[in-house]
Amino acid sequence: MKPQEIRDLTTDEMAAKVDKLKKELFDLRVQAKTGKLEKQARIQAVKRDIARLLTIKNELSSKTQK
Repeated sequence: MKPQEIRDLTTDEMAAKVDKLKKELFDLRVQAKTGKLEKQARIQAVKRDIARLLTIKNELSSKTQK
């Protein structure tokens, strides 16, 4: 997910997206432990997307507080 796409989302949409990605990350970790995960790189990509979402969400919330 690109930063500009994230900035176009509302705060509620960002929160929903983070929840969805955290669930996906959990599922990927379970698949990795059971040996059924095909793309190991997907775990890292999901972690980065979560971090990107949270960073931009915090940026936007700090701007509104000032």
